[in-house]
Amino acid sequence: MTDLPELPAEAFRKEDTTRDDLFYREPRFVTHIDAAAVAAVTALYRDILPEGGAILDLMSSWVSHLPPEAGYREVIGHGMNAEELSANSRLTQWFTQDLNATAELPLEARSVDAVTLCVSIQYLQHPVAVLREAARVLRPGGPVVITFSNRCFPTKAVAIWRLLSGEEQCGLVSLYLQRAGFGQVEARSLRPGGPGDPLWAVTGRAAPP
Repeated sequence: MTDLPELPAEAFRKEDTTRDDLFYREPRFVTHIDAAAVAAVTALYRDILPEGGAILDLMSSWVSHLPPEAGYREVIGHGMNAEELSANSRLTQWFTQDLNATAELPLEARSVDAVTLCVSIQYLQHPVAVLREAARVLRPGGPVVITFSNRCFPTKAVAIWRLLSGEEQCGLVSLYLQRAGFGQVEARSLRPGGPGDPLWAVTGRAAPP
């Protein structure tokens, strides 16, 4: 990949090469991390997402894990399954799109205040291109919040993801954000040990004007 020339092309190949829209055709009304990990995502959002802002929830589903008390001006959802997105009561609007086929987002530049991407970064085959689009649609200084655990659909996760530990995945996602033009990139472990699902987060800020 030209955005990540230090990585071999096969790093972003998937075991299951069938079209993603076929894989996600049937809705999955489940959460992909346990309740404690969901609570950690919500707490992080509470700390970082701007109250009253416009939020873009990339690779969303039937839930967004946003703080229930938060009042956002709008929440735009993106995903692969229309039935899941239509069931998400937090979304004010939504659209379906295969980001591995088309990275460009159908949104105006500097039109959102924050971008979230929960437990799905491992499926992107062109992550820098997608995150560069996230930077484009963010207002200057706006945050992107990427969270992930050790769970995934292994046949749909890119090869390099499956080879790395959680801390190493933090480094990879940090590299994605840096190459996409984000600043103030920070990785943290939200649930480092004990029972239940581990959880990591990598955040960044859109460049100032």
